[in-house]
Amino acid sequence: MKLLAVRRLFRIQRVVIRYRLDDLLFELPLPWWLMALRHLMPWRWLPRKTLDLSRGARLRLALQDLGPIFIKFGQLLSTRRDLLPEDIADELMLLQDRVPPFDPQHAVALIEEQLGAKISEVFSRFDVEPLASASVAQVHAAKLKSGEEVVVKVVRPGLKPVIAQDLAWLFLIARGAERVSADARLLHPVEVVNDYEKTIYDELDLLREAANASQLKRNFEGSEMMYVPQVYWDWCRPKVLVMERIYGIQVTDLATLADQRTDMKMLAERGVEIFFTQVFRDSFFHADMHPGNIFVSTVKPWSPQYIAIDCGIVGSLTPEDQDYLARNLFAFFKRDYRRVAQLHIDSGWVPAHTKLNEFEAAIRTVCEPIFEKPLKDISFGQVLMRLFQTARRFNMEVQPQLVLLQKTLLNIEGLGRQLYPELDLWSTAQPFLERWMRERVSPKNLLQNLHGQVEQIPHLAGMTRDLLERMSQPHQAEPPGAWQQKGDGWALRLLGAGLLGGGATLAAGAVSLSAPAAWPAWLMLAAGLYLIVRR
Repeated sequence: MKLLAVRRLFRIQRVVIRYRLDDLLFELPLPWWLMALRHLMPWRWLPRKTLDLSRGARLRLALQDLGPIFIKFGQLLSTRRDLLPEDIADELMLLQDRVPPFDPQHAVALIEEQLGAKISEVFSRFDVEPLASASVAQVHAAKLKSGEEVVVKVVRPGLKPVIAQDLAWLFLIARGAERVSADARLLHPVEVVNDYEKTIYDELDLLREAANASQLKRNFEGSEMMYVPQVYWDWCRPKVLVMERIYGIQVTDLATLADQRTDMKMLAERGVEIFFTQVFRDSFFHADMHPGNIFVSTVKPWSPQYIAIDCGIVGSLTPEDQDYLARNLFAFFKRDYRRVAQLHIDSGWVPAHTKLNEFEAAIRTVCEPIFEKPLKDISFGQVLMRLFQTARRFNMEVQPQLVLLQKTLLNIEGLGRQLYPELDLWSTAQPFLERWMRERVSPKNLLQNLHGQVEQIPHLAGMTRDLLERMSQPHQAEPPGAWQQKGDGWALRLLGAGLLGGGATLAAGAVSLSAPAAWPAWLMLAAGLYLIVRR
């Protein structure tokens, strides 16, 4: 463990003591011997300096002092009002865009350093006081020389050392948990922290955020559901981002939305549809959808349009993950719990020896109570707890590649609960999934898949020929007995055919050669055999 990480641990301890966060722990129903520990903690005998602050304010200030990783944790918690007391949730809401700003002069100096020009040379107006401030960056309003109203986002200085120290402790905790707990190993905590490390460092690169925003804007070009501001690439740098300034109502400002007679039901439904569109149609979804990053246009309140900002964190899924999730959700909506259980086994999420009937019954017990109820009556916290119990019983493994998706789902649920508590999340999402499943097997998509597979034939054939030529060189020694039983020629033929046929199957995105969409792979397999025999 590096010295800086040890110093960071003491810093965390000081913050916990300063804001007496241990009080939150001792408010829980704990065993008597744990409750007795509070009398052995020396700082609890010292005068308290935070008596005038509420518990929510103390938690918020502690997370702010601890830095971006802890602030983001608080942002996620703020969307789960069903899991938090009201006073704590209200305070954590302030973490979304009201984090104390850093010195504006430091921001100006960093912008000029990144752009290689004075502020006055680029902008006709630049507001020194920040428009908003978040955990990783802060935003200033400005006006380009060409007349466009823009916002200038600049990364906070000195973040990387703090993040590195926090990550060092997260890795230490994750490795320790894996060593001592079988349940923890099922959750792959080290892989989860690895994914989070990549995500947080990517968020520090504003060029990546600009590219994400441009892609998301193209995906929803002309859409009535969502608008993404324009990026001005000429003035974007790794630590500075310049983009169109938007004017809208923050999505949690329910009073203002009501004053302009916003259709809240449509707003909530469009939020769900936007999420599923990003995940399944585009495989490119905004993965930081806390309320501070979402606004609502004031142009058509009867047909409300979302405005999305801060695209620093996005997620994507492989075709296999998309197909697996869609089939699971589709079976889930149909209450086909046997199909859900079978898909989990087929995907390897639970061991192959799992008894299907028992697993099906366990899933039914967890999922059945949530149907035919409005969102306000569903406690997803309880559902998640029971699902975790099921996971432990059947050795189900959490997939690290879906952590961002799970986080985004939590944000969507929390937002939907605030906008329109009567929203039926399932009936809103089911038609979209049904339509997506039909489109996947439409003649148009099948022809597109076939075209993509045909394009792979010359490349795969060339790879096969090159491999065979390398393996047949007389000066290259072969492992003893490798090709002796059935002859070198037949082994090479089978190897080449397997390579070509397997490559075609991967190009088709099919799970097996028996799938309907995989029949062109048989043609490619035959082509591979023909090429090898002809040789």
